[in-house]
Amino acid sequence: MAWTRFGKKKDMPGGLWIKCESCGAMLFRKEFEQRHRVCATCGYHFTLPARDRIALTADEGTFAEMWPELCAYDVLEFNDRVPYGEKLVATRKKTGENDAMVTGTCTIKGIPCALGVMNFTFLGGSMGMVVGEKIALLCEHAAEKGLPVVLFACSGGARMHEGAVSLMQMAKTCGALTRLHRAGVVSISVMTHPTTGGVTASFASVCDLLLAEPGALIGFAGPRVIATTIKKELPKGFQRSEFLLEKGQIDRIVARAQMRDELARLLAYATGRDPVAAFKPAPVPADAAEPVAVAAEAAGKKPKKKAKKDG
Repeated sequence: MAWTRFGKKKDMPGGLWIKCESCGAMLFRKEFEQRHRVCATCGYHFTLPARDRIALTADEGTFAEMWPELCAYDVLEFNDRVPYGEKLVATRKKTGENDAMVTGTCTIKGIPCALGVMNFTFLGGSMGMVVGEKIALLCEHAAEKGLPVVLFACSGGARMHEGAVSLMQMAKTCGALTRLHRAGVVSISVMTHPTTGGVTASFASVCDLLLAEPGALIGFAGPRVIATTIKKELPKGFQRSEFLLEKGQIDRIVARAQMRDELARLLAYATGRDPVAAFKPAPVPADAAEPVAVAAEAAGKKPKKKAKKDG
């Protein structure tokens, strides 16, 4: 305990604040979590743990997890300072998850679907044998039951610890989604920050509808690797979701706060339901009113004023 001329100095509890990775603003952690890990200053979308993503997306109490017992094993006896087998055990203990993909069924605003969410905290959301198997099983189950599939990607790519076995999952997941498509069942991919490597080159990019969160890094090789290889300066915003939308690689950018509403509308269209009844937009936050007025001014329009009441 430190002392000052005014008496004892109180210790400040750690972890109360977090620094935004994009704008550098200091964010109060409690408020940051209430905003679902989105920066209140610049709107930067941080990675979201799989269970938090499920809670934000699925109707409360409807998510039924499937195949949670599936575990990877060290088939190659891979050793990178720490043996892969030991790393798996430590990561399972740390995260409470068996691997980097959580799958199951749920409803989103009353519409049944199959849901798969990647967990970046498990070895960087890398895709190995378990991730590929879970996606394949989810697609097979969805085809059998006629359930649309929603997949959230958040990954550093294929898991190098499993070598060619992890690369095989690219073909496996693409094949599963192809069979799902032939069965007449819709699939939706949501790419979040970051979605890279073998995940981008496989299931994340071959679904029927491709959505992305704002500012998400989406690509195969990283921008620094590409710039070093081709010896050229890359365009501003290269490999970000806005850049990909402009180039036609994704269909839509949806903010995290509106993602559940947007998924409900798309699922309603896909399943022949009334999209108006399914799509009930979330209330606009109070702090969103000012940017609307600013945008109107930039477009040369004056924001409408509320009519004064008589008397």
